[in-house]
Amino acid sequence: MTAKDTPAHSQKGKRIGLNGHVSEFDDATQVAPDGSAMILNGWDISGNANGGYLMAMAGRAMRNASGRPDPISVTAHYLAPGKPGPVQIDSTVVKSGRRFATVSAQMHAGGKPMMQLVGAFGDLADVKSYEHNASGPPDLPPFGECRPRDREQGDADVALSDRIDVRLDPAHLGWARGERSGDAVMSGWFAFRDGRPLDTLALLMVCDVFPPAVFNLDMPPGWVPTVEYTVHVRAVPAPGPLMCTFRTHFVGSGFLNEDGEVWDSTGRLVAQSRQLGLTPLL
Repeated sequence: MTAKDTPAHSQKGKRIGLNGHVSEFDDATQVAPDGSAMILNGWDISGNANGGYLMAMAGRAMRNASGRPDPISVTAHYLAPGKPGPVQIDSTVVKSGRRFATVSAQMHAGGKPMMQLVGAFGDLADVKSYEHNASGPPDLPPFGECRPRDREQGDADVALSDRIDVRLDPAHLGWARGERSGDAVMSGWFAFRDGRPLDTLALLMVCDVFPPAVFNLDMPPGWVPTVEYTVHVRAVPAPGPLMCTFRTHFVGSGFLNEDGEVWDSTGRLVAQSRQLGLTPLL
């Protein structure tokens, strides 16, 4: 996939895919001015909406409240699984300064809280500053030589895979063959199937759509629910698919951490993430 494969057109603030229609992602994360929204089918894993998708939806509401174009740092605590249906997102601007606006928000369904969030929003366009990277993007095979993430993943139905194009590095796919490497790393490429350009709002979801890095550890199988999820957005992505890598350094006491890096087609770091998740108990 090249830059010309990913058009950067918009229509009334919504991105346009390769088919000329408003993108599926923008349809699925729509939020009305009163904060009402709808969790749609097809953005889930076995019936539970993907946590990154939910953060992107809430992030859109928070961004609208902030009056700033880009999420800078967003943290979500997950209180209940997200099921298809109507939700309400109540956003409050805590402080609006020269560079950032801080917003708190809660997503709830049927009067019950699902997510509690806080975020800083600003403008990343044309930011000039000193830069230093101690590392670079993952050394991945070309996009077309990496394996698409299957919709069927053991007993799980990854319906989300019909809308996103995640290509996994074959070097990290031993778990899919029952051959776990013991190295908790998962890397690959990300793009939207309808060709929607990648922007800072989409990065909130990108960091949560790869198989967990712990799949490569010899640990009991089971659901790995997220307790807390944070995304730091570092830059506006250049056109083209994103290079992503996720690592787990520590597992214990029923918890795991997962740290993510997302790099754009120019090799620039555009997002970092950290998750605290639960592991199956013995």
